[in-house]
Amino acid sequence: MKQIMGYSDKISVCPSETIRFMVSCEKASNYKARLVRIIHGDTNPEGPGYKERAVKSDLEGTYKGRKQAICPGSCIVIPNHRAFEQLGSFSVQAMVWPTTPEKGRQSILSRWNAKSGAGFILGLDDQGGLVLTLGDGTGASEDVRTGKVMLAREWYFVAASYNAANGEVCLYQDPLVAYAKVDTSAELRRTAKVRPRHANGAPFVVAAHYAQTSNGRARTDGHYNGKIDRPSLADRVLSRLEMEQLRGGDPPHSLSSAIVGLWDFSKQITTEQIIDVSPNRHHGETLNLPARAMTGWNWTGEEMCWRHKPEQYGAIHFHDDDLYDAGWEADFAFTAPAGLQSGLYAAHVATEDDEDFIPFVIRPERGKATSKLVFVVPTASYMAYANEHMATDAALAELLTGSVVALQPVDVFLHEHREYGYSCYDTHSDGSGVCYSSRLRPILTMRPKYQSWLGGKGSSLWQMNADTHIIDWLEAMKFDYDCITDEDLHAEGYEAIAPYRVFMTSTHHEYWSKQMWDALDAFKKAGGRLIYTGGNAWYWRIAYHPTKPGVIEVRRAEGGIRAWAAEPGEYYHSFTGEHGGLWRRQGLAPQKMAGVGFSAQGFDLSSYYRRTKESFDSRVNFIFEGVDKDELIGNFGLIGGGAAGLELDRADRLLGTPPNALVLASSENHTPIYMVVLEEILINAPGLCGGENDLVRADIVFYETPSGGAVFATGSIAWAGSLSHHNYDNDVSRITSNVLRRFLDERPF
Repeated sequence: MKQIMGYSDKISVCPSETIRFMVSCEKASNYKARLVRIIHGDTNPEGPGYKERAVKSDLEGTYKGRKQAICPGSCIVIPNHRAFEQLGSFSVQAMVWPTTPEKGRQSILSRWNAKSGAGFILGLDDQGGLVLTLGDGTGASEDVRTGKVMLAREWYFVAASYNAANGEVCLYQDPLVAYAKVDTSAELRRTAKVRPRHANGAPFVVAAHYAQTSNGRARTDGHYNGKIDRPSLADRVLSRLEMEQLRGGDPPHSLSSAIVGLWDFSKQITTEQIIDVSPNRHHGETLNLPARAMTGWNWTGEEMCWRHKPEQYGAIHFHDDDLYDAGWEADFAFTAPAGLQSGLYAAHVATEDDEDFIPFVIRPERGKATSKLVFVVPTASYMAYANEHMATDAALAELLTGSVVALQPVDVFLHEHREYGYSCYDTHSDGSGVCYSSRLRPILTMRPKYQSWLGGKGSSLWQMNADTHIIDWLEAMKFDYDCITDEDLHAEGYEAIAPYRVFMTSTHHEYWSKQMWDALDAFKKAGGRLIYTGGNAWYWRIAYHPTKPGVIEVRRAEGGIRAWAAEPGEYYHSFTGEHGGLWRRQGLAPQKMAGVGFSAQGFDLSSYYRRTKESFDSRVNFIFEGVDKDELIGNFGLIGGGAAGLELDRADRLLGTPPNALVLASSENHTPIYMVVLEEILINAPGLCGGENDLVRADIVFYETPSGGAVFATGSIAWAGSLSHHNYDNDVSRITSNVLRRFLDERPF
């Protein structure tokens, strides 16, 4: 079991900027911290082994350990107001789409103080029916139930009223769709014995109820799974007709004096603000990023973009396992000094029994490159895979790898501790896809020494540690380089990379925002040179939140290799309103950026490349200097035993590969585990596996750009795993070195 872990408030810093670290210890009273530069994170004994460089810094020292809790679950909190405290009679209502009604008690709308037991909760009971709970603050509480279990993933109108004069409670549970022989509707009146105490100091909460305030943050409990649309609160008993008028749109003037709050979730969808459209303006804010831009109870299917008909996207989907910011207190901070070499660093924290690395990037001062080469660390992709549970949750894991899944200790820990949040490859506890991922929590899969369950023979390497194969090679070959993150690229655009001559990607730069795409496109057009040493990049379009740092959004729309599929009508990002899904579906296939794009994947054995006739063109003589003409390329490596493996990219003129591109080599002899990607398939048919289909291949491509630049792409995630073979003296290393040396040369192509 993990004994120590942490995270940072930033993912990169320039000289003079400060980064804070939040640490939690399970048992230890003290821990030690130090700064290290990560060179090679792969512990595979067949390779160079783990490499770090200790760096003297002012963060080094011994710190007091403490356990810091994570409180997942999303909701809306509307701050307390005297209008809430002075309630007597009241009515609450909403449109709801429960996804786990059978899971136990869940709060839908509440003004409840868990400590005193005062107030009310409208929610689901243990059986999944509507219940109104009343508490007087002295320990007495009472439940009024419909006794009818709601159906999952069906819209209901739910409402409750309480008459302070006579204690009468009315409950309404009306499904929008009726089914023969299935009756889940209910309407009842009952006299309650308990009088709710409204002067309880609690906020009004949607999708949970208030538990306590800790470190200035509201802590909530009883989290609800599902959608909620158009909730409201009135200060008197409303008739059934008045309730219908309130849910239907603009309420009549006769109701305006009774409304305490009417919250319209279709307003300010790109933010976390919740707007009360009543004159009282009791606005609120979401906690832990519930999913916005969700189809509401009145969605007709005629409009797929929420920006065009926001009134049909007035639902928010809440989950009991949503998490944005773990909210831990900072333990120590580090201010990057001038002159510290740019690179991938980590705060190493350790107890006697355990250790953790909290990675971050030190970049040069903005606009002042210290090298001609920039290596872009794909933190968006790391976040998309953050704390993924595919090893324990994915039914097809063993079929994908062709082997029994070997669980690592981190996999087991994350399976048992779901509170650390999910990746965008996971589903929530209610089965809906995880469309947001944050770095403001311990990401235990983004660590040196971590060995993923994915990979192939002799390795299970993926993401960050695979990328350190490139960093290690740059160090071993004595190439100067700077590091920035793709989050920097998103925030600063072209200016972040303008000072450089060469842009070098990672092994798997899969997730790109429009700002990132435009920046690299501008770099190429200005004569910059692109080296793509990976596979399956520029695949999913993402969005960053406009105001909340460190969170991305992905909508898995329409097609592609997907762990889950977005619901119809929910293909557009809530953060920006942009259409989500594959870049290829939006006319920007990866071939337009790098000459190659995702073609096939497999996770058992990697293979090799065979040179083509085009590799002997005089334009590319420099690439093959010192390489045997008859030699297969990359028939070795730390990832699956070859340089062509895991995810493969191919050239395709129809998808945007430039007409002047040369295909220098293509991989062959892939196993039947490798299969053509879904977006290539119009009709399912035999012959889609390695050894059967020509699309199961990786292509090495080179082409020049009009402004004197050039692009070199290897089309394989496994390429970097072959760089260190035979003490870095091999054809993969030689080819990569030849390309980089020429690309660094200022002579135009």
